[in-house]
Amino acid sequence: MRRICLTLPTNRACTATIADIGEEAAYAAGRFDVEVHLLILDSSDASTFADHAKAVDALPAVPNVIVHHLDEARQRDFLREVIKRSGQAEPELLLDLMLPAAVSYGACTNRAFLLAAALGCESIHRRDSDSGYQTLDGNPVFPIHHELLSLGKPGADAADGVTENELDPVHGRKPVSMVGGSFVGELSVDVSEIKETDPGIYHDVVSLWAPPEWPAEEVQGLVQESFIGAGTEPFSVDRSVLDVPDIWRLDMCNIGFDRELYERVPLPPATDTIGSDYFLLHVVRHAPLPAVVHNRHIVNFYTAERRTGSGFTDYQVRFVKFLLSMLYLHPVYFDLEEAGPALLDPQHHVRAASISGFVRRSTGADRTENIRRLDVIDRCYRQLGGKYAEFADHLVPLRQGLLDRAQVDTEHFALLIDAWRPLVAASRAVGRPTGQSTSRSTGQPSGQSTGRSTGRA
Repeated sequence: MRRICLTLPTNRACTATIADIGEEAAYAAGRFDVEVHLLILDSSDASTFADHAKAVDALPAVPNVIVHHLDEARQRDFLREVIKRSGQAEPELLLDLMLPAAVSYGACTNRAFLLAAALGCESIHRRDSDSGYQTLDGNPVFPIHHELLSLGKPGADAADGVTENELDPVHGRKPVSMVGGSFVGELSVDVSEIKETDPGIYHDVVSLWAPPEWPAEEVQGLVQESFIGAGTEPFSVDRSVLDVPDIWRLDMCNIGFDRELYERVPLPPATDTIGSDYFLLHVVRHAPLPAVVHNRHIVNFYTAERRTGSGFTDYQVRFVKFLLSMLYLHPVYFDLEEAGPALLDPQHHVRAASISGFVRRSTGADRTENIRRLDVIDRCYRQLGGKYAEFADHLVPLRQGLLDRAQVDTEHFALLIDAWRPLVAASRAVGRPTGQSTSRSTGQPSGQSTGRSTGRA
């Protein structure tokens, strides 16, 4: 029986999501020959964590479903042991990259990767706390269905589990490294208010994440397609395509990766930067590796704090940092595309050293384009007025620091790639996080019990 990790990183209240993902875990264990490790990485405050613990306790005991609810204290203890065992230089820096004080979409997923390795899992399946599942005839539509049908299989063998096989036979012996879908509902990035207020300003702002060398028509296409996911069409029947993937319609709230991918290359650990967790999609696309894209789309919704007070300011900073990160990521994407099949060794494993080299080389990029990006944001937000103009004022003294941080984030990403394989090996050696544990399964072929933290960092 193979072990899998279904993971939910969160820093906000999401008791309903915990109940829903518990149902998905039970579905996986009931339909497939798998032992599901449901891993909830919880960075919420003490009161919210306590509510989440009650939600975890309320999950029904299901054979072959084992729940791990870890607060930051237990995550930190695990990481310290892993980093020490790995023997890597600068252990405190590595700990900060893996568990920073600020929000990091890449870092929280990297922690899940290492914990999945510690638990002996063959694949990881990520969901988000601000999303839910579509239903058909009153039943939830779970993405893990497609993920477990195909992940890890040679491309040729995965053909029977999809509705369309468009994979070139030349890729047939390569493993299916990723299975994903998109979302329906609100835009994945909270910029719809700008679009409603002034479509012209929306164009100018969103176009900032395009490569500067793109022609106007390509930039226009990017603006039209950005952040919309699968639109609004509800699920009615399964569609799944096996191919080297079009990553434009994939979202990290609805993704599964094979361990041979995420145990070789981590995600950028940048803090306060939306979109920092999408890097592996580009690796799969350009390597190229087989993937399955399906239509069991997640339902995306917004949480209220994004649009008021400090929550608005924090979110907009993350959006700005996303735009600035493109100065360094676009050259890496171009290098990945140019390298193509050379990114894989003869066993179809990703050559991480090549990728870290691309990332390190991009750190020398001229900052002129990022200065322009900040100028455009300043102009556009002042035109919008109100809280956007106030945010423009807030951004002025941060400019130099943001420019510096975007470069440092990239340097740290290269460092983490180089350290990643020893960290993964150390995670496997360390095993399941220690501490108080409570069984949440009536059937545990592995003999492992659930880890559930009772405290808060």
